[in-house]
Amino acid sequence: MDPFDAGAGSLLKQPKAVWATAGASVVAFMGIGLVDPILPSIARGLDATAGQVSLLFTSYFLITAVAMLVTGFVSSRVGGRRTLLLGLAFVVVFAGLSGTSGSVGELVGFRAGWGLGNALFVSTALAVIVGAAAGGSAAAILLYESALGLGMACGPLLGALLGDASWRYPFFGTAFLMAVGFLCIAVFLKEQPKPARKTSLLDPIRALGHGGLASAAVSAFFYNYTFFTVLAFTPFVLDMSTYRSGAVFFAWGVLLAVFSVIVAPRLQSRFGSLKVLGGSLVLLAADVLVLGYGSHTTAVVCTILSGAFIGVNNTVYTELALGVSDAPRPVASAGYNFVRWFAAAAAPYFAPKIEEWTDVHVPFVVAAATAVVGALVVVVRRKALTHRAEELQPRHATEDGVTVFAN
Repeated sequence: MDPFDAGAGSLLKQPKAVWATAGASVVAFMGIGLVDPILPSIARGLDATAGQVSLLFTSYFLITAVAMLVTGFVSSRVGGRRTLLLGLAFVVVFAGLSGTSGSVGELVGFRAGWGLGNALFVSTALAVIVGAAAGGSAAAILLYESALGLGMACGPLLGALLGDASWRYPFFGTAFLMAVGFLCIAVFLKEQPKPARKTSLLDPIRALGHGGLASAAVSAFFYNYTFFTVLAFTPFVLDMSTYRSGAVFFAWGVLLAVFSVIVAPRLQSRFGSLKVLGGSLVLLAADVLVLGYGSHTTAVVCTILSGAFIGVNNTVYTELALGVSDAPRPVASAGYNFVRWFAAAAAPYFAPKIEEWTDVHVPFVVAAATAVVGALVVVVRRKALTHRAEELQPRHATEDGVTVFAN
């Protein structure tokens, strides 16, 4: 499916509820990369080491991983609208508290609460957008994916603009924007129908008993270690001003968005999901290795370029997770994300530790190796991953599915 099969009219003529949810989604995804350009500033402001500051990602994604088991349980009982509002309320409170932190320990704890809110919101947003959208699911999905890409691109930019004055301001800015999103959704979004069947806490774990879904989750686990080494560790290596670091990761986010929404579906149509994924993982490994050993200029170029491979990988992994098993898509997505987000928590912690134990190059060697391991899992488990391959067309989700970056 070409992501632009939905006409521009269908995409733009959406109810206010859809625009409110999409706008809040942009801000939610901004929160992932928001701290990137201000990590060194936070370390200086709180007299913390790079390893301590990297725990901002670890606590955030550790809670996000565990929350994947809870989001379906909650939304199937209280409904999508209330789940969105609950998630937004958590983000508003904990993003605001993050800006008041007096120590790195406080900031890490507040980021954990932020991660819970973001998990509740992001895991529900796409299903709500698809349910409320006009013009069919294709337009709604494109709108959601565009919000994801815009958020990932603008997060570092907002962090740089506000963080140049103080590392606290990006957190206050996010809390304000999410409060606006809360009000818009409260006013414009009506309650969505609840699922006919309530999701249990163990359903995502049971879904991982399917060999194909488990293989996709394991491969994505190793890939996510590489992804978040780039996102959380590279800012310390580049050691640039807040504005320059923000510009680098803005360009990175733009490539991520373009390759996720436009390039990946077309590559899948031409070459097939597994070939595209395996090739992209190997190219990402090579890119990260050059990043670790190249000059400063080379490292900047490779950081930006990694966004292209990450954008492709995110889309293809989501396709596999949603289509490889017979489990309901929200359940399959929750189980898959439960596994892979643990790597997003691990990489920001271990990369600075590995540097302390060895030197600055070795964390990137490890990251390159994990990307290769992810590709090997795809190759070795290709039969399990091609279950119903003839039916799988490049798509981002369906009416009963949830994409999480969630991506």
